[in-house]
Amino acid sequence: MKSKFAVQHFKASQFKKRGLRNYFEYRDLGIEKATRGKVVAHVIRARPGKAPHGQWHRHDCHVQFVYVLKGRAVFEYEGVGKVTMRAGTCFYQPPGIRHREISHSKDLELIEIVAPARFRTVALEKPAARKSPARR
Repeated sequence: MKSKFAVQHFKASQFKKRGLRNYFEYRDLGIEKATRGKVVAHVIRARPGKAPHGQWHRHDCHVQFVYVLKGRAVFEYEGVGKVTMRAGTCFYQPPGIRHREISHSKDLELIEIVAPARFRTVALEKPAARKSPARR
């Protein structure tokens, strides 16, 4: 099936409190419907008075990338460590990478694109600490 043309103007859209995380609001950009579920795109912004819970998790998806429009967020990735994302940062999360959000600014706003549109998120335990090689 072919994808459909889609356009969504800001005045005709709304942020909703439903989404993957309760500390964010989501504005669907209409891409999921246009691509018949192949891709989802939304603008995500911080909900006032809500903070991330820092739960380790992974997503079962093929592609996930984010572009930060405003504010900042601190994430932690297994095998990478803590990374601060600021306005203008674009980041790609490889499929299945274990990660968590530690904190974000009150004005955080970002665009996230994920394929497929419907994907599973799996809560995980904290990764085991990496042992340093023995010194002689």
